Amino acid sequence: MFVDEIKIYAKAGHGGKGCVAFHREAFVPKGGPSGGNGGRGGSVILQADHDLNNLIAQYYQPRLIAEEGNPGLGKGMDGHAGKDLVIKVPCGTLVWRLKDTTPAVETKQSDDDDDEISSDKPMFATSSGKRLLIHSSSGESAQEIDLSKEAAEETSSDDSEKGELVADLTKHGQQFILCKGGRGGLGNRNFATARRQTPRFAQPGEPGAEGEYLFELRIMAEIGLVGYPNAGKSTLLAAISKARPKIAPYPFTTLHPQIGIMEYADWKRLTVCDVPGLIEGAHQNVGLGHAFLRHIERCKILVLLLDMAGTDGRKPWDDYKQLLKELELYDPALVERPCLVVANKMDEAAAEKYLKQFKTKIKKVNVLPIAAAFDEGMEKFKQMVRKAVEDASEV
Repeated sequence: MFVDEIKIYAKAGHGGKGCVAFHREAFVPKGGPSGGNGGRGGSVILQADHDLNNLIAQYYQPRLIAEEGNPGLGKGMDGHAGKDLVIKVPCGTLVWRLKDTTPAVETKQSDDDDDEISSDKPMFATSSGKRLLIHSSSGESAQEIDLSKEAAEETSSDDSEKGELVADLTKHGQQFILCKGGRGGLGNRNFATARRQTPRFAQPGEPGAEGEYLFELRIMAEIGLVGYPNAGKSTLLAAISKARPKIAPYPFTTLHPQIGIMEYADWKRLTVCDVPGLIEGAHQNVGLGHAFLRHIERCKILVLLLDMAGTDGRKPWDDYKQLLKELELYDPALVERPCLVVANKMDEAAAEKYLKQFKTKIKKVNVLPIAAAFDEGMEKFKQMVRKAVEDASEV
């Protein structure tokens, strides 16, 4: 099963709460507070991996939840941090933050009260900034700050249906922190002062970030095979690589993109992406539509494969014009990509006649004749493709 788009829910670990404890030891009177800090929560981290080619792992595990931090202990011992959850995704994965559709909850406290709290309440300086003191002893009120609301206000929203694009993982080993773990609370030893030598309160841990995201895969390949159904794309992919896609004498045998590795004698390797057949109106999501057109957006060169024998009753020059039209209507930048026109099925009787007519009707376009089913012209095809990729990489 090929999965190139999946919706997931991610949640980082909650920070551990601080500890309220006092030092107890013989011959040490009034040992003082010794509560340790809570450990930070684990983060959800995405890592690009070139050994993967789809999002099947996230299909079976759509909830990504990291570990929570351990609470602090006595004797000044800090709690263990939660383990980070590292999720491997294929190179070319785009991460979209989905819009939050839950209704906002009205708070009883007014903005004026918030200003008074932020200005009157004492702040404790730490190495990472200042934190609000959380009191739990009698006679003092507790106040908990929800940092997720502040983060939501700073986050800019995107007008697109997918939400906001937050990451594009294209290189092997590239990492992105999807949800950051919450900080652990401070123990009571951090609040001891000359005036308050026995603080009986500590900070709770902060919640980790969470949200719903959409993972979208756009395959990273140097070469993209584009053509009408039953033009021989799967046959060509099987001839130039060790990939074994489904091959049958009827249209739409390829229902999802296929990846093949084309190898050369000097250990050079090129990735080839075979997308399902293109039909008229594909830019409007007709047929398989956008399900495969987005996979050729990252290709360095495009190979337009034409059925030069016209086995399905279509003319090769009409197919060529329609392919360019659909690519331009979907994304005008695709037409400007280096393109190699390949005439397949030259072993058929009508292929030679159609090839001559094609060169007459479509001028100033170099056409490479091949017969993928019989491995004819494969070496020349591989050399031309390699040269085109190298020229495109230099630009």
